[in-house]
Amino acid sequence: MPEAPPPTIFERSVAGRRAGRLPGLDVPEAALDSLIPPELLRAEPPGLPEVSEPELVRHFTALSRRNFGVDNGFYPLGSCTMKHNPRINERAAALPGFRGLHPLQRPERAQGALRLMHELGSWLGEIAGLDAATLQPAAGAQGELTGLLLARAYHEERGEGARRTRVLIPDSAHGTNPASVTMAGYETVKVKGGEDGGVDLEDLRAKLDESVVCLMLTNPSTLGLFERDIVEIARLVHEVGGLLYYDGANLNAVMGISRPGDMGFDIVHFNLHKSFSTPHGGGGPGSGPVAVRAELEPYLPRPVVARDGDRYLLDDDRPRSIGKVRSFYGNVGMAVRAYAYIRTHGADGLREVSETAVLNANYLLARLRTLFTVPFDRLCMHECVLSARDLKRRTGVRALDVAKRLLDFGVHPPTVYFPLVVDEAIMIEPTETETLDTLDTFVAAMAQVVAEAEEDPERVTQAPWTTPVRRLDDARAVKRPVLRQPAGEAVGVGA
Repeated sequence: MPEAPPPTIFERSVAGRRAGRLPGLDVPEAALDSLIPPELLRAEPPGLPEVSEPELVRHFTALSRRNFGVDNGFYPLGSCTMKHNPRINERAAALPGFRGLHPLQRPERAQGALRLMHELGSWLGEIAGLDAATLQPAAGAQGELTGLLLARAYHEERGEGARRTRVLIPDSAHGTNPASVTMAGYETVKVKGGEDGGVDLEDLRAKLDESVVCLMLTNPSTLGLFERDIVEIARLVHEVGGLLYYDGANLNAVMGISRPGDMGFDIVHFNLHKSFSTPHGGGGPGSGPVAVRAELEPYLPRPVVARDGDRYLLDDDRPRSIGKVRSFYGNVGMAVRAYAYIRTHGADGLREVSETAVLNANYLLARLRTLFTVPFDRLCMHECVLSARDLKRRTGVRALDVAKRLLDFGVHPPTVYFPLVVDEAIMIEPTETETLDTLDTFVAAMAQVVAEAEEDPERVTQAPWTTPVRRLDDARAVKRPVLRQPAGEAVGVGA
């Protein structure tokens, strides 16, 4: 039976308890309404809980033990690349010179950080096979938007900005791609996939003309498949004056093996949390650098880190720049972690990372192909996509049910129902950091879930059984959230 949920922080609250006391006021006192406009002040104090420091620590510690993360179990979340963050990188980012660096520090007093950012940008350009990079974007999605703004600046300076209004995106693209296109003010045009999972060249040809800004492509794709026709795709896009944009979410499959620039890509965004092992940002400490060909370098966000002999400086004199996309110069803490990761591995090590990630994914594909349907039966890259459609037809057990049941085995579920082009999709990315024992344990758990689906489907469709909160009715949970639920009681199952 699952353990009883801990009391909420509000249930722990007792009037008058404090976790600390502020020192006495040592500056002239000022009325609050003289500092904040009266119309913005609360009519009543906020209803905050009142607890002691030990109670506060115990509350959040208890909650943390109910969370699942890559540090306490296997996390094969396809496309999101939840791999281990080496602790040496965390130690590097915590060095006082980086940890205590103020964003407004004068460049002459931040030479170490500027050198690191300059070298990291150069290395990312080398890995991508491109000429220049910026570390400014705060996350992969902002990297996408930055890339589209760079494409806009490029076309406008060539006098083609008014007529180039359409961005082509394959039907297997990441969901952030069309969102970024809309935010940039362009029209999204979907390109169909072919029978082998790659881009349908005939559909691409039919949609290419001089109104195209760029083709946004992930290679390998979200299906975990390498685009066999990438050279021809690049030729077709460039033939009509468009640019080729590389969504770097899946770079973990090709680092040190192939380079987007050599494939014909003009713009690349990186997800440092995916390929270079920095923590996932969650809207906070993220980083989505962008690398470009020389023709696009003048448009990079300002400032850029430049080198003048032995000195490093922030070059803000860039009249053709698209301007700032984020305050200061990106997230230095993430840059330090990625720098340490690349320095630790070196060129040969990065290649080994990709080779091992691909090996692990293909091992799982080989072991699981008898349990699930393989929608595209070819060598996968760093992640594999299976389908539970036949399992659902035979037993009524869906991909979502498989995912929920895996929680009882201490495994975070793979991604389900993405990519959208695969019915009952199960997307698995083991990454390079997992051992053979871990992969075999995962395969055994998947095999048991399938066996249960055949013999006792309700055991799977009503899962999870051991988590603090049982399965939720997602729609009801959004509309009518509750603070507490009795231990072991399913919320809205079958409602």
